Amino acid sequence: MSGAQQTGLVVAAHGRHLIVEAGDGSHRLCHLRGKKTEAVVGDRVRWAVSGDEGVVEALEPRRNLLWRQDEWRSKAFAANLDRILVLVAGEPMFSESQLARALVAAAHAGIDAVIGLNKIDLPAAGAARERLAPYRAMGVPVLELALKARPAESLALLQPWLAGRTTLVLGPSGAGKSTLINRAVPGAEAQVGEISQALGTGRHTTTHTRWYWLAGRDGALIDSPGFQAFGLQQVPPADLAALMPDLAPHLGGCRFYNCTHRHEPGCALRAAAERGAIAPSRWRLYGELHDELSAPPRY
Repeated sequence: MSGAQQTGLVVAAHGRHLIVEAGDGSHRLCHLRGKKTEAVVGDRVRWAVSGDEGVVEALEPRRNLLWRQDEWRSKAFAANLDRILVLVAGEPMFSESQLARALVAAAHAGIDAVIGLNKIDLPAAGAARERLAPYRAMGVPVLELALKARPAESLALLQPWLAGRTTLVLGPSGAGKSTLINRAVPGAEAQVGEISQALGTGRHTTTHTRWYWLAGRDGALIDSPGFQAFGLQQVPPADLAALMPDLAPHLGGCRFYNCTHRHEPGCALRAAAERGAIAPSRWRLYGELHDELSAPPRY
């Protein structure tokens, strides 16, 4: 029999199984009631005790929601974020397409974004820094980090950006996400073990999104798998240019009000790209993303 409803926070999810943190900080394995409800990490929920477990009865309203995309479908994976930290590095060299997708998704959801350039102590840092020049120029903060070589200095640089906020940490394998979380979160590895055991997923939980409180609960990090399949299907193609800060200032000057900025004559954005006001790599990314978003769905 279910008990009285209470509010809680989803700190991990695997299918329809959730770990919900209660108001007293304890964790409980919960199940979703009804097949239409989907909860993700960061959701606030109303839930009730049911035997040794719990049942999530309803979701509280969300401030925002991010999506992951695979070949067949879009899937929500994190909610109620204050900031996105995209960790990149020169070794391995980051994908500018993946970075651009993350920033567009953040802008569409109304979430602040910051880039962390990690491994600045390694030789490839200079090339990575050069690739990030257009992002600095468009006003995206770029923090230079060496999380393994200079952890205290790097965490001190990050602290003002993380304090008091819920931050989703994104980045490809090898960029330093695990290093950041293990440095910033007391007992992070123990938390992973507890959640894996509770969900019955073993090591495969490393592929799933998880919530970690920072020391003193002064903010939280959400760790997520690499963003090679970051979903943008929720973004209308006509909105894409306005979500790219280096393209947006040139909007409004095109000959046609419904210009796609792909092939029409009198396009102000193409003219800006031709005179160098938009970086060639960014103009190429706009074209690739616009074509992708304009293509008919494959599923």
